[in-house]
Amino acid sequence: MESRLRVQGHPIQPMLVTFPFGLFVSAAVFDLADVAGGPAFLGEVGYWTAVAALVAAALTTVAGMVDLWDVRADRTRRTAVTFNLVNAAMAALFLLTCLIRARAPQRGATGVELATEVLALAVGSVGVWLGARLMRQFDRRRTAEPSGFEALPDIPGSTVEIIRPRA
Repeated sequence: MESRLRVQGHPIQPMLVTFPFGLFVSAAVFDLADVAGGPAFLGEVGYWTAVAALVAAALTTVAGMVDLWDVRADRTRRTAVTFNLVNAAMAALFLLTCLIRARAPQRGATGVELATEVLALAVGSVGVWLGARLMRQFDRRRTAEPSGFEALPDIPGSTVEIIRPRA
């Protein structure tokens, strides 16, 4: 599968998917600190971090749907659809907690909201596993294409140095 959305030959969606998950984890950590008795502003930071994660998840979903357009109807497509649905479920759980907290004056988390976020992260962990599986399936299909360092284009003036691993 060739992704339609690429930056210098690399698909965008696998790069983007790390942002919402990392932000969701950070939001849960801030909320845990708030529920555990930390300063009240930690709950506010957790709320806004979750909002930023929802924005990143929306952008990632758009990129994933564009890439899903070209996937053949086989096991890889089923994995890709499941991956997107699992990530949407994680985002939906965080959206639920954000909507509940939006009405609160301090926007701090409660124990129930923190438990919902932990459940969402557990669902998201399944998404991470599916994403890794999906990348392995895509890599198996690319056997006709060059792999390793010969697959990298010559980019004049590149600031990235590529060092070959030791054997």
